[in-house]
Amino acid sequence: HEMSLTNAGSRWLAPALLVVALAGCDPQRVAQLEEGVSTEVEVRQQFGDPVTITTQPDGSRVFDYPRQPEGWTNYVITIGADGKMSSLRQLLNPDNFARVQPGLDRQAVRKLLGRPAQVKRYELKNEEIWDWRFKQDGQQSKFFSVTFGADGKVLGTAIGDDPREIAGGGK
Repeated sequence: HEMSLTNAGSRWLAPALLVVALAGCDPQRVAQLEEGVSTEVEVRQQFGDPVTITTQPDGSRVFDYPRQPEGWTNYVITIGADGKMSSLRQLLNPDNFARVQPGLDRQAVRKLLGRPAQVKRYELKNEEIWDWRFKQDGQQSKFFSVTFGADGKVLGTAIGDDPREIAGGGK
């Protein structure tokens, strides 16, 4: 039985480590790409297949590469109609957090920040909270939280410590 517990643990641990390892390689992947020069093939060589692809009216395509819930980033890469990368953006940054204002709807927030790490519903309050993990100042793991009201519009935002870091013994 001891062996099966170890195997069960390693089956869970291996994918989690792979996600963290892939996220850790992102700065090197980004460094390999250049806006206006790199092709879709090169983007896919560095980042793999996107989670979603959205085609824009101008013929460009937006590739989503969320690193939530285990990572601290969400990337959006735009491939122009010419097949070249026109932009590569890491969405979880102070400028985008500041753009999340009361009254925005879920779709607008999702476009600004990408897929959340977690979604919690509070039925009695008729509210929903979306959380994104990010690194503040490149070091401290934090959560950016957005509270939506019953109408699906932003009520407010907050930044707090990542509970996993606190539970892990950090003080």
